[in-house]
Amino acid sequence: MPDLFAPVAAALARPGRPSSDYDLNGATPLPEGARLRPAAVLVALQQGPDGLHLHLTKRSAQLRHHPGQIALPGGKIELNDPSPVWAALREAREEIGLDPANVEVMGTLAPHRTVTGYLVTPVVARVCAPFVLCAEPGEVEEAFCVPFAHFADPANYRIEGRLWRGQQRCYYVAPWGPYYVWGATARILRSLADRMAE
Repeated sequence: MPDLFAPVAAALARPGRPSSDYDLNGATPLPEGARLRPAAVLVALQQGPDGLHLHLTKRSAQLRHHPGQIALPGGKIELNDPSPVWAALREAREEIGLDPANVEVMGTLAPHRTVTGYLVTPVVARVCAPFVLCAEPGEVEEAFCVPFAHFADPANYRIEGRLWRGQQRCYYVAPWGPYYVWGATARILRSLADRMAE
């Protein structure tokens, strides 16, 4: 049996570069005195009978920020989190019921800057054994898996745009089935796909 995680491990071993929600729109400097807030997300991959699967969430429509959007499990890094990896694993446990003991961290991608003022560290990990997805009702409307092969192929991404704060903003999208994956989530996954394609 081929090791389905080998291409991911090889990609993580290659040098990467930071990404940003501004990649398609030109750099935007931070306002004077402002600082990016640290956050982390988990790119959780699990082997299934038909290949690797990626765990995603649909954020609750009641949330103040990014309601209803498709996202990787994760959130801001708290003061008592010793590392971005720890924060990503903590958030995944809270949001989808993934026990950190059931996770093998493979590595991290370069940080991603969002238009909402976060610097997000993507943590790539292998889910070692099947588990029962349990969406945290306060934050997550739905927890689900999608075929990772779709997001590992750069050809499945396209560029779209919309008006945001009075300006046209372009961003990556990679829809799958009923799920419209876009923005920071799509950009982070595109970064991994690009490194796997090198």
